[in-house]
Amino acid sequence: MMHDTYSVAQPTRAEIDALTGPALLEFGTGWCGHCRATQAPLAAAFAQHPAVPHLRVEDGPGRALGRAFRVKLWPTLIFLKDGQEVARLVRPLDSAEIGKAFALIEA
Repeated sequence: MMHDTYSVAQPTRAEIDALTGPALLEFGTGWCGHCRATQAPLAAAFAQHPAVPHLRVEDGPGRALGRAFRVKLWPTLIFLKDGQEVARLVRPLDSAEIGKAFALIEA
């Protein structure tokens, strides 16, 4: 399910690793222009995969989860299956590209 804001509260890496099934982990901030530009193509792709849990995590200096995933640019989308990274997209603007990554975790 798509959310409108990035969560300041963060799950731990252990909690992410323990997830079961598909999930999308999105790192960014609400004020980031690249993050805002990604939202329309992400929403278009997400419409085909509404059951996938979507964790939007605010990233920045000192944020442990972003460092654990080696996030360097926003937004970074990490597609997980059973807590393991299957695909990663950085600053995606193409809903078809995002849809292909969703297909990898729902297969």
